[in-house]
Amino acid sequence: MLGERLENVRKNTPLVHNITNYVTVNDVANVILATGASPIMSDDIEDVEDITTICGALNINIGTLNQRTIPGMFKAGKKAKELGHPVILDPVGAGASRLRTETAIKIADEIKPDVIRGNISEIKTLWTGEGSTKGVDADIADRVTDENLAETVDAIKALAKERSCVIAVTGAIDIVADADKAYIIRNGVAEMGQITGTGCQLSGMTAAYVAANPDNHLEAVAAAVASMGLAGEKAKNGGEIMYSRTGVQEGNSTMRNRIIDAICNMTGKELEKGAKYEII
Repeated sequence: MLGERLENVRKNTPLVHNITNYVTVNDVANVILATGASPIMSDDIEDVEDITTICGALNINIGTLNQRTIPGMFKAGKKAKELGHPVILDPVGAGASRLRTETAIKIADEIKPDVIRGNISEIKTLWTGEGSTKGVDADIADRVTDENLAETVDAIKALAKERSCVIAVTGAIDIVADADKAYIIRNGVAEMGQITGTGCQLSGMTAAYVAANPDNHLEAVAAAVASMGLAGEKAKNGGEIMYSRTGVQEGNSTMRNRIIDAICNMTGKELEKGAKYEII
């Protein structure tokens, strides 16, 4: 199931248009290449329609939101929807400022993205219209735990129904849901939180997976989320092996590179075997 979704990315090699975070743009491009897809970055209002026309999906990330790029996000998004191309929204920092919150909600309302991926605080903001974050990280009060998992899943399913899309909430426990079904994914390691941009990378990957699997967006997003978490596990394990051999302690910069390497080398069979999930 999930492994087949990964293999479809490598087979179909979709071109993904990214209007994304300047902090992580290079890592987003590299991780999309690692999946077997191709990235293109364009945010100028005079350029975005032509670029998104030739692509298979559009990834909109508001991590470094500014007045110059906002019109391009809407123009590209409307063009993508007109063409039937999937749109992914990453509402980075929604709830942290008025501009981010209002822009994220307006994109969700007007563009109607096929997938929304964010942390629990960002997703909560899109539902309630207000929220609190720790910068671009989830507020600790919003964290998904085993104790609140059932009610959180119900809420995410309700939002997915309201927005007619797939919602991916990522954190210590990941939830990927549409109106009827939810994947609870438990791959990943805490060290991934020390790397800037794993979420941005995942949104780019998600766009590639959805473009390559138009028949099942829910399963495609679940596969992308599980593959990122599994890559984090492999990256940590690889670092521990190297440390035991050399005694040289590696840090978050090496971890970032190891994650991209793990995604590059991952097979569908490995994902199928290593993905830790349940469906409810």
